[in-house]
Amino acid sequence: MKRIVLTGGGTAGHVTPNIALLPRLKELHYDIQYIGSYEGIEKDLITPFQIPYHGISSGKLRRYFSMKNFSDPFRVLKGFREASHLIKTLKPDVIFSKGGFVSVPVVMAGKHHHVPVIIHESDMTPGLANKLSIPSAFKVCCNFPETLKSLPEDKAILTGCPIRQELLHGNRTAALEFTGLTSGKPVVLIIGGSLGSVAVNNAVRGILPELLKDYQVIHLCGKNKTDQSLKNTKGYVQYEYIKDELKDLFALCDLVISRAGANAICELIALHKPNILIPLSANASRGDQILNARSFEKQGYSMVIEEEELSSELLLSSIHKLYQERESYIKAMKHSSQQDAITTITRLIELAANKK
Repeated sequence: MKRIVLTGGGTAGHVTPNIALLPRLKELHYDIQYIGSYEGIEKDLITPFQIPYHGISSGKLRRYFSMKNFSDPFRVLKGFREASHLIKTLKPDVIFSKGGFVSVPVVMAGKHHHVPVIIHESDMTPGLANKLSIPSAFKVCCNFPETLKSLPEDKAILTGCPIRQELLHGNRTAALEFTGLTSGKPVVLIIGGSLGSVAVNNAVRGILPELLKDYQVIHLCGKNKTDQSLKNTKGYVQYEYIKDELKDLFALCDLVISRAGANAICELIALHKPNILIPLSANASRGDQILNARSFEKQGYSMVIEEEELSSELLLSSIHKLYQERESYIKAMKHSSQQDAITTITRLIELAANKK
């Protein structure tokens, strides 16, 4: 039995692709171990899968001034010592890193102990953690064709992002029962991210009477962002957050309006859902969602509205246009080379493990 160490954390986006790989890795009879931070979100996400979890110290490397910049380098050094001890003890055949700062000492410890490392970069441009890790990698997987030119030619492979396979097996009838909607009108699913988006929520609610003339709406608003005055609006349902039923809602919907996080938009490709992307603004991020969205637009998978341009009128006209042209978007997504990421990545894992 071969052993693999998975690592990645800090946000759910650095963990869920690892989770998506678990069923296939188990089919291949890998002994799976996970290294993350002591109390990061990755621990909460991985624990239900009953995979041995090992915590290490983790610090963040910031490009801006912070008092923590003086203490975090020591935490990173401690994390490297702890990761090195774990790699020496676990003796894995291969390491797969999804990124985040907790992964950096694990990747470097892997190189130190001659364990091949595969890295996955979700966004168009590598984040700082992956930039630090790439020199230690055997191969670097990526989501976007444009990313290939930012990576070493002998390491870069376009794979797309592993997505949870259960999302591909939603039940439309179950979604109709869950939401109380009917099968007579097309359905628009709106996803503003786990925290929701005030700008997206306001734009949707501003056109709701007009929108409901032609569509039904499932609105995932974010925590504490539902509007109780709309509770009994026919054809409109709102939820703070959906977990288990998401696969069924995807099966039911005809169009999706979403933020442009890399994992989320790769799910849309795999599901062949025509979509409007409203990326997080550059003022609130490093601009990676804007780059992600524009790449998908260029490839014919998505329409894009930047948050600074968002208005109720533009959103309504875009929804109508997308629905009319939905077949062309579906066709483009069906021909994407970024869909079968799990197969491509597990083949690389097998190659790396056999190499060792």
